[in-house]
Amino acid sequence: MTEADRQLLFVGGAGDATLAVDVVSTALQQARRRGLRIHVTNQEATLAATPGITAQADAASAVDFSTRGASAAWAQAQAAAGERYDVVFGVREMAQEAVAEVAEALGVPGNPPQAVHRVRTKDEARAHLAAAGFPQPRFLVCEDEAAARGFLAETTGPWVVKPRDAMGSEGVTRIDEPGQLSAALAFLPGGGSFIVEEFVEGPEYSAEGVFLDGRPHVLALTSKELLPPPNFFEIEYVIPAILPEDTAREIEEQVVAALTALELRFGQFHVELWWTGRGVVLGEIHVRNAGGWIHRMLAHVIPGLEWFGLVYDDVLGNPVDREALKPVRGSAIRFLTPPTGRLVAVEGWDEVLSHPAVIHAELAVAPGTVVAAHRSVENRVGHIAVGADTPEEAQALARKLESRVRFVTEPAQG
Repeated sequence: MTEADRQLLFVGGAGDATLAVDVVSTALQQARRRGLRIHVTNQEATLAATPGITAQADAASAVDFSTRGASAAWAQAQAAAGERYDVVFGVREMAQEAVAEVAEALGVPGNPPQAVHRVRTKDEARAHLAAAGFPQPRFLVCEDEAAARGFLAETTGPWVVKPRDAMGSEGVTRIDEPGQLSAALAFLPGGGSFIVEEFVEGPEYSAEGVFLDGRPHVLALTSKELLPPPNFFEIEYVIPAILPEDTAREIEEQVVAALTALELRFGQFHVELWWTGRGVVLGEIHVRNAGGWIHRMLAHVIPGLEWFGLVYDDVLGNPVDREALKPVRGSAIRFLTPPTGRLVAVEGWDEVLSHPAVIHAELAVAPGTVVAAHRSVENRVGHIAVGADTPEEAQALARKLESRVRFVTEPAQG
């Protein structure tokens, strides 16, 4: 097989949201620039709903990544029929276990499936990190409200109630006293077990990075602003986070140590954390790129960066200039949170779209849309991402542009 025949198996394809399609399209473009042929797999309905992604691939197959072992069995059958995959990769959160299983089955670089399962199961990740000596909030996996109330009685609030396995802050609620528990449980998606844990006081950040030669490499830290409790809806990111150098260094060291302790070694990572009076307290850990258009923001902050391309380069043995992988500019994004009700008009949006510093802006509502209460990232109705010379300038500009947008609403009927 010649170098031109090297192939990427992209497991899980893209979701049908604008952001998901943009992420995967970017990842596939960067694969093309490295001469990779591309085979995309996805669930049948989502494959059909994302024709733009299929058009970028050399082949596409309907394989359900949510069924344990299905993707690995399909890949092994393909290999037995003569196909060869040099790189196995994927970006969807719910497909990461399938990505790891396929890589292991084919004998190509990837994360151990058990390590991916561990970080995707929040209580298992918490327990593993605590056993390795990393500060973690006390928590309990609960099967019912009685168990949760027992935990509340034994600990000091506030607390966080959340699903064991979800993303995008779905179903996550802060409660300050036991009387709020029933409402928090009603907010959980679906049934089954859930987690109650101590609330961590302190500003929230995340670390964005990539594994090179099996070791974590932090590209940048992201600072966050959230809506006030009880929910955890993020309304601002700034990259790189505006932090003292020694604080940033300690955060990066803790992130690298935690990823190593969790036996992760491949692909991208997005690690959520808090900076507290006792230092770094790690939150959720993901073996994928960050959402929220951070992939575009990083490309501005680190000129020439191809975040997905670094994963391919690492597998293919292409040279990587690590000294060039450092932030030299700033970027910020504001997620728009209009008042609830029926939208009558949006004023000032054209000014946003015409601003030369805007990296990406999108409005997902129009007059007539009923704006619901903001309870998770799925409720984001729009965003404004900008680039500037410094993170401080980017933050100020994003907030200024957001202030120019006015949502006119009226009470929704019925």
